[in-house]
Amino acid sequence: MINSRAGLDDAEVAIAAARAGADVVRAMYGQRLTRIDKGAGDFATAADVEAEKTILGIIHAARPNDSVLGEEGGRQGAQEAARQWLVDPLCGTLNYAVGNMLVAVNVALRHGAAAVADPFSGEVFFTDGETAWVRQDEADTRLTPTPATRLVDVNLDPPFPSAPGFRAVDLLAHHGFVERFRPRVVSTTLALAWVASGKRAAYITDGGDLSDSVHFAAGIALCRAAGCIVTGIDGAPTGQAGRGLVVTADAETHQLLMSMIRSRNQNRECGPGA
Repeated sequence: MINSRAGLDDAEVAIAAARAGADVVRAMYGQRLTRIDKGAGDFATAADVEAEKTILGIIHAARPNDSVLGEEGGRQGAQEAARQWLVDPLCGTLNYAVGNMLVAVNVALRHGAAAVADPFSGEVFFTDGETAWVRQDEADTRLTPTPATRLVDVNLDPPFPSAPGFRAVDLLAHHGFVERFRPRVVSTTLALAWVASGKRAAYITDGGDLSDSVHFAAGIALCRAAGCIVTGIDGAPTGQAGRGLVVTADAETHQLLMSMIRSRNQNRECGPGA
């Protein structure tokens, strides 16, 4: 196992790790699982924990000198390690816990390769940091974003750090949004992979700097490599100064969504008597 993994490039390590985690998630699906309370209504399940252990086993075998930041286990490895992997073993735990298959397994090397696995479709979306692909049945297909579906995923899960200036739910009431797009709410960052692959036109979420988040890093890397437009909700590049995400298949869709976000903000600032 160690020798075979050690010969893989970073993208193949990410794919192998995400696939292994997805195998665990799929195998444990439908079981009555122990829940670990995280507070504020959030929790992990035994599947989250087991999937993360499996993913970390793959990464440690292939890249023993790298550190790992896992959603469940925190940071592991040398503090001075030059490379760090970000792992979200089951994105969509609340979905999974009630028998909803809309979940993802996210593995990303910070500023490098990444993979997003769908445990139930068998798809693994991945990037080497430059190009983006989807692997299914051992066949790789280049990802081609397109706004053709007009479907936009809007994350309505808390927290909402930008409220009241920005509230994702308000966007759904914008007349231009209703005329141009159709909203979807899946509550998993699998939606980012869908933007990269042309299954969604866009994805929007509030938040702080999400570029190095275990939940979002893999999806962001995938979308950037596929050629998507990736910014914060204020239109600024993601990073320490960024807030949330607006990820779109093309520039026109991004421009439209940003104009709607800004118009809602301006209307709120002016007040009802303006």
